[in-house]
Amino acid sequence: MNTRTLLLVAVAVVCATAAGRATAASAVGSWEEIANVDDPKIQELGRWAVAAATKRAGVPTNALTLNEVYAAAEKQVAAGVYYLLHFEASSSGAMHGRYVAVVYQKAGANTRELISFEPTH
Repeated sequence: MNTRTLLLVAVAVVCATAAGRATAASAVGSWEEIANVDDPKIQELGRWAVAAATKRAGVPTNALTLNEVYAAAEKQVAAGVYYLLHFEASSSGAMHGRYVAVVYQKAGANTRELISFEPTH
């Protein structure tokens, strides 16, 4: 199985696992666009999402690398913040792909959870 096929299978597993949790992110409030996606915090959240997705899928953490977050939004909730990240990533030897992820960061703690991660078309 080549790297690209393995990566697509891994992403499908992550999406299936997180599908039940994705509705929690869409149930509260509305998304507010983040104007400065170049903010180091936003780019770091993108790197974390890629690493968490590859780890959850059981593939090497270098199988997919973040190139850049090109759009982002956040949703404030009482217990933390949901981040909706649109980004480009690549794997060794493969062309760039576009993905979308939802990351939840708990308020007052450095606790994060990958809610969803999937390719966009």
